[in-house]
Amino acid sequence: MSSMGIDSNCEAAGGRGLTPARRRALAILKEASRPIGAYEMIELMADETGKRPAPISVYRALAYLLDHGLAHRLASQNAFVVCGHAHGAEEPVLFLICERCGEVKEATSPALSKSLAALATEAGFAPRSRVIEIAGCCQRCASE
Repeated sequence: MSSMGIDSNCEAAGGRGLTPARRRALAILKEASRPIGAYEMIELMADETGKRPAPISVYRALAYLLDHGLAHRLASQNAFVVCGHAHGAEEPVLFLICERCGEVKEATSPALSKSLAALATEAGFAPRSRVIEIAGCCQRCASE
């Protein structure tokens, strides 16, 4: 998955509100380059500091990252990934998830955005979340 640097992501959030715990959660997601569950994040933080953070503090850090567009939640895996590129909060995000190796690629599309907006408007629906997950096989795994 392509990803922006942590500093770029922090700038996208205006650099405000990134406590050490939030900054560390963001760094873990960026370093992992794969989906990370909350409890795996707790273990990674504990391995690094020798101190196990409370689950609620990790969930709050993740919620902040989600709310500020710095990370996304993959519902199918109950895991989190760093936002791969700058996009508007209203823009739909598409995740291509390889079922063999676990690779996740993030993509956006102006055409998809227009089509989904038109469908929602036609249905009289106001979407809260615009995340689409597509499971399949990545190019590398397909060639094996």
